[in-house]
Amino acid sequence: MINEEKSLNFIEEIIEDDLRNGAHDGRVLTRFPPEPNGYLHIGHAKSICLNFGLGQKYNGKTNLRFDDTNPVTEDTEYVESIKHDIQWLGFSWAQELYTSDYFDTLYQYAVDLIKKDLAYVDDSTAEEIAAAKGTPTEPGVPTPNRSRSVEENLVLFQEMKDGKYQDGEKVLRAKIDLANPNMHLRDPLLYRIKHAHHHRTGNKWCIYPMYDFAHGQSDSIEKITHSICTLEFIPHRALYDWCIEKLEIYPSKQYEFARLNMTYTVMSKRKLLQLVNDKFVESWDDPRMPTISGLRRRGYTPASIRAFCDKIGVAKRENMIDVSLLEFCIREDLNKTAWRRMAVLDPIKLVITNLPTDHIEELHGENNPEVEGGEGSRMIPFSNELWIERDDFMEDAPKKFFRLGPGLSVRLKNAYIVTCHDFVKDANGQVTEVHCTYVPNSKSGEDTSGMKVKGTIHWVSVPHAKETEIRLYDRLFNDENPAASENFKESINPDSLKISKAYIEPDLLNAVPGKGYQFIRLGYFTLDTSSSPDHLVFNRTVGLKDSWAKEVKKGQ
Repeated sequence: MINEEKSLNFIEEIIEDDLRNGAHDGRVLTRFPPEPNGYLHIGHAKSICLNFGLGQKYNGKTNLRFDDTNPVTEDTEYVESIKHDIQWLGFSWAQELYTSDYFDTLYQYAVDLIKKDLAYVDDSTAEEIAAAKGTPTEPGVPTPNRSRSVEENLVLFQEMKDGKYQDGEKVLRAKIDLANPNMHLRDPLLYRIKHAHHHRTGNKWCIYPMYDFAHGQSDSIEKITHSICTLEFIPHRALYDWCIEKLEIYPSKQYEFARLNMTYTVMSKRKLLQLVNDKFVESWDDPRMPTISGLRRRGYTPASIRAFCDKIGVAKRENMIDVSLLEFCIREDLNKTAWRRMAVLDPIKLVITNLPTDHIEELHGENNPEVEGGEGSRMIPFSNELWIERDDFMEDAPKKFFRLGPGLSVRLKNAYIVTCHDFVKDANGQVTEVHCTYVPNSKSGEDTSGMKVKGTIHWVSVPHAKETEIRLYDRLFNDENPAASENFKESINPDSLKISKAYIEPDLLNAVPGKGYQFIRLGYFTLDTSSSPDHLVFNRTVGLKDSWAKEVKKGQ
């Protein structure tokens, strides 16, 4: 029991303390509140796993609430994308809600604050309001409209709602404390005028609540027990609490945790948008993007992302997570689930000279050696001409080279032992063919040859090979922390995508979209969404090399 308590993160400790004390009638209700103005990324996945995970752990629920308070940037396309991403990650929400569901109630809350002389309509420009707020070391000064009467403010706010004024002509501000050291309490904006069509309410409204006003009140309306935000919302919490207190509504509570920062990645929506608009990437779901749709297209699995979010934990301090940990998680998951297949990326021909040219043989290959029973097998055609990787042959092989070279023997995966006795070069001196003899009684699983070889290489039968496009993805940035610079695009890795042709075994014509495959000795790959039966395209999800585990071992 003691160890279990130690493993709790600080939010779980708060919840368990609340449950022990009977707070919130013993309920746990969290929410995930995305703005429908963009695509979710791996940072959002951390918040999704936290909020939905808490609901699951404590027999509670989690609402999905779209913060649709800015009609200019919102679109139903983003709504559907966000819903798909959450479901793909393996979570279900209790209710699908929208801040716009509460526009009438929020408007009435604003009227209530005006009636209490706690809010006023201000005609000042954005620049004048900013100047009058003062600085962190100097108090603000009231604008001329701060002393308006309750009656006048009620009339003006109604006129704002009725569309009498243009965008920016008036705003509604809370009347709190212009000398407060927290700048967020120096009469913050509650409502602004925006004559814009809303994706759900149409043209009913021309005034919209600011996020800081809508956030806490929406939580309260839904009776959210634990409203979890990232650390940048700490200074906003005072306004969250002030509104709830003055309106005398259900006291939801806000708690903050550290957002996800990851090496070789940017998370800023603004910077990600620049990458798309400036054509550094193909789209929001480009496999180099940290978006959930990009990770999915690259071949990341829901289980790997959930495992990553679990491993990084929930902290109160900002820190930088090594992207190698994310790569470790997908590698660990795919090692258990990916079917093994053979593909050759840099081909050179191997000719088996003691087999007839018309020799065709069907060999068995296990689908997944990590699972008992192997999840079945597939048939692999074998002939006297095979494609192998160019770097699996060396003309002058060093002593510890356990692949092919003159006089050297190697096992062909799922097949036979072969020994190199000759090779052919072209006019430029490049090796074009490797000639070998095979050992007939060395067949995998039936080997009676008694020969011991240290190396095994993969191959694809030349007459049966299918050509495909391979996209080798790498990190998008060369700089470990590109987000630290406004000139982040200068550190883009020019080799983040390499496209080449490859030969694949014929069973890969049946590749399933969304499934991971280990191309033996090469890495983990998945079928790209742009793939078609006439033009197969495979994306490399991650290489086989476990660099994260090596770093961990060094530190031990």
